[in-house]
Amino acid sequence: MRTILVVEDEMRIAGLVRDYLERAGFEVVVAGDGEAAVASARGMRPDVVILDLGLPGRDGLDVARELRRTSTVPIVMLTARGDEADRVAGLELGADDYVVKPFSPRELLARIRSVLRRTDQARAGGAEVLRAADVEIDLPRMRVTVGGRVVDLTPTEFQLLATLVREPGRVFTRAQLLDAVHGVAFESYERAVDAHVKNIRRKIEPTPGRPRYLLTVHGVGYRFADA
Repeated sequence: MRTILVVEDEMRIAGLVRDYLERAGFEVVVAGDGEAAVASARGMRPDVVILDLGLPGRDGLDVARELRRTSTVPIVMLTARGDEADRVAGLELGADDYVVKPFSPRELLARIRSVLRRTDQARAGGAEVLRAADVEIDLPRMRVTVGGRVVDLTPTEFQLLATLVREPGRVFTRAQLLDAVHGVAFESYERAVDAHVKNIRRKIEPTPGRPRYLLTVHGVGYRFADA
């Protein structure tokens, strides 16, 4: 049974989400504030974190930042902040998906299943190890090394990079990359790809501002360097 950590200070919403996810077969733990969320995540190692941004005290963006220091657990933001800038900020901190309040529990469940599917697909199928330049991707272990240095990526970042490394030199549009990572939240939100690319570059590039591996094709999308 997979475990979901729900971080939500409104107990009515937390109870609704918990009951719905438990009926769907998940084990659910609820944390009502940022400090409890960080402690719970460290202690229980959940499969997915559902994270409200508008928490009292330590807000959700700070919790996401803290989780990303030590973990690549999938994070789905649950937020009343519908502004694009807030969504981009969460994605650039390493969130995998987002749901804007008010929301339907069915939609949230679809997002959770999607991010878990990306995690599973990243581990399964195709060649055991992908290599391009000095980037190596071990698919079953979800392990990325650059010049022998281990790089920690979130499941969405991993799937996105693996898609590009499988075909060095091929130009992918943002829409094609969205399709490759099966991001149901991102079907009409292609700026999410830019946020994930920014994160990947920060982790794998010697100089993120002058990328060597993950290259922009202006007006089209991205490609992985073929030399």
